Amino acid sequence: MKSKKNLTRFTYETSAFQGWRLSLSYKGTAFTRYFPDKKFGSGKKSLAAAEKTLSELRALLEGSKLVEGKVSASTAKKAAKLLLDAV
Repeated sequence: MKSKKNLTRFTYETSAFQGWRLSLSYKGTAFTRYFPDKKFGSGKKSLAAAEKTLSELRALLEGSKLVEGKVSASTAKKAAKLLLDAV
């Protein structure tokens, strides 16, 4: 599996983590969440969860209002909750 925009695959043999990392930077704020293969059952399932969460995150951020050109605090909290609740 190859990495995609905003999604990076980690499959290092010496690392305890194998899975996908969602990383999105939007208007000066970075959002990151890891999707381990162990939790989701396989690489394909963790990728599907990461892609779903990424699309939800993009929709939230693109529909939000900016404060002085940056993401508002309330939008950042909603995004953080979305990332924590990702399944």
